[in-house]
Amino acid sequence: MSIAIGSDLSGAGVSGLWNNSTTKTSDLESKLQSKPATDEELMEVCKSFESYLLEQVMKEMKKTVPNSEEQNQYLEYFGDMMYEEIAQGATEQKGLGIAQMLYESMKRNS
Repeated sequence: MSIAIGSDLSGAGVSGLWNNSTTKTSDLESKLQSKPATDEELMEVCKSFESYLLEQVMKEMKKTVPNSEEQNQYLEYFGDMMYEEIAQGATEQKGLGIAQMLYESMKRNS
């Protein structure tokens, strides 16, 4: 099946998906614009982002270390939780300051 540019997508079953996606997007935008976030909520979101970013960096760094045959079984099972806790701890202690910079930037632009 080929679809030419500018052709009607309703016959291909795509229009329902497009309309549903557009509706979800407009609903989300209206919810976001309906109530301004408080300073505490904004800072919490910024901290969550910094924590997630650090967690992903640590997981990618782990991939660069060669695996040994005697790899700790507990680290294999609980490693993700460990990285999550380390990232949250670093964020709460203002380790990198990404959350604070992001918060200040968002406050300036709002």
